[in-house]
Amino acid sequence: MDSVDQRTRLVGQNRLELLLFRLNGRQLYGINVFKVKEVLQCPRLTAIPRLNPMVRGVAHIRGGTLPIIDLGRATGGRALEDLSSAFVIITEYNNRVQGFLVRAVERIVNLNWSDVHPPPRGTGRDHYLTAVTRVEEQMVEIVDVEKVLAEVIAVVDPVPQRAREGGPVAGPGSRRILIVDDSSVARRQIIRCVEALGIEVHALNDGRQALDWLQAQADQGVDVPGELLMMISDIEMPEMDGYTLTAEVRNDPRLKGLHVMLHTSLSGVFNQAMVRKVGADDFLAKFSPDELAERVLARMQGVGT
Repeated sequence: MDSVDQRTRLVGQNRLELLLFRLNGRQLYGINVFKVKEVLQCPRLTAIPRLNPMVRGVAHIRGGTLPIIDLGRATGGRALEDLSSAFVIITEYNNRVQGFLVRAVERIVNLNWSDVHPPPRGTGRDHYLTAVTRVEEQMVEIVDVEKVLAEVIAVVDPVPQRAREGGPVAGPGSRRILIVDDSSVARRQIIRCVEALGIEVHALNDGRQALDWLQAQADQGVDVPGELLMMISDIEMPEMDGYTLTAEVRNDPRLKGLHVMLHTSLSGVFNQAMVRKVGADDFLAKFSPDELAERVLARMQGVGT
């Protein structure tokens, strides 16, 4: 709980902690500490027939059996060779626990999200990065873990059951939803889920883009809370995280009535405290299309269309 309290105090300060690690070579990579349960020397791995080639095996850890994903191979590089000196980062994403096999773990650094930037233009669409930053003059690449998991583990159909069975639910003229997420995979999943309900979507890549767009709408005289049904925002994003975005929305009299749902692969007890602190209306862990659809429909019913 001391750790939870300490990290909760970072909310509204647009800060994050990254665990730095290496795969093959000297390149540094980062992963949000919030998603890390523990780091340990690579345990004995058990091979299972017909595993995805990116999964090196399963490990028995603290009474559970976890898939161990070779992060080097999963991001398009070569497989790690010497497992005896490798490490496993145990993580929790989207209510699923797995281990990422890495060559070396460096340290934890505290950064400001404003120093974390989207991948440079020209890197194409097939890269595995959500952001880049610099630590002591070294480039750090932040891996799009949701993309890795979508390719390694079967991903649920993003179309909610209600839409599959009965088609669009919302009628013409329903208010739009703003979706904010830096992961291209997560963004597509959410867009497909919401559009299947018959609701128009405006999607942006990070909190800074979202805040600039919302304020530009307000500058043009748009009643933003009246025009948008809600904003569904990720938490981890370059430039500005979802917590800070929510706090900025609440601090702007023209935007403060906007319904905000934080939708994230982060999990843990600290989330509820953070959601309350920044004033979000709702919180949902990724990714359940049926539950997301129910939250959206409940919002529609609460305000009418």
